[in-house]
Amino acid sequence: MSTARPVRVLVVDDQTLFREALTTLLDARDEVEVVGGASDGAEALEAVAALQPDVVLMDLRMPGLDGVSTTRRLRVEHPHVRVLVLTTFDGDDEVFPALRAGAVGYLLKDATVARLVEGVQAAARGESVLQPSVAAKVLAMMSRLPDTPASPRPQPLVDPLSPRELEVLHELAEGLSNREIASRLYLSEGTVKNHVTNVLAKLGVRDRTQAALRARGLGLL
Repeated sequence: MSTARPVRVLVVDDQTLFREALTTLLDARDEVEVVGGASDGAEALEAVAALQPDVVLMDLRMPGLDGVSTTRRLRVEHPHVRVLVLTTFDGDDEVFPALRAGAVGYLLKDATVARLVEGVQAAARGESVLQPSVAAKVLAMMSRLPDTPASPRPQPLVDPLSPRELEVLHELAEGLSNREIASRLYLSEGTVKNHVTNVLAKLGVRDRTQAALRARGLGLL
């Protein structure tokens, strides 16, 4: 059993019922401690300054200061705080501005509590957390970018991925969590975690999103 302290979370959403319900669900988990809530961006900025959470669960469409603008402010004023978007919308007009503003992840409100807790923990570690539909959008956007002749060609991997690591890479590129990958590939979650660590190391990247982009550049996806 892990002895790590719970991840301190601030819930930001203009819907009081949803905010309170989510707080109750998260507070029931040992891995998370909800330290407060806010109904808009202005309240969120004040709460972050006072409470110093590890992760902010950020809604996007709010009155006054919206989620994207708030995320951008937090990135500058509190760079150690990770923003994980939690919203109903996954259109291009929401996804890309939020990620460009500095959000480390993007989940939809239909995510399970287990998936959300995993996302919060990953965000606290500075890892990218993307809903599968959002991961697909990011990869599709990258594939549409024009080639730049001045850019060096990606160098082949010094230590190639094993067949199993390639399987794990394909699954994580779809935005699946370690638990979901374990279920799909009939592996233990610990084994998947080890494979993910090896994949990131061999690709020379820090998180899952960078791994997917690097893999696409190398023709592995």
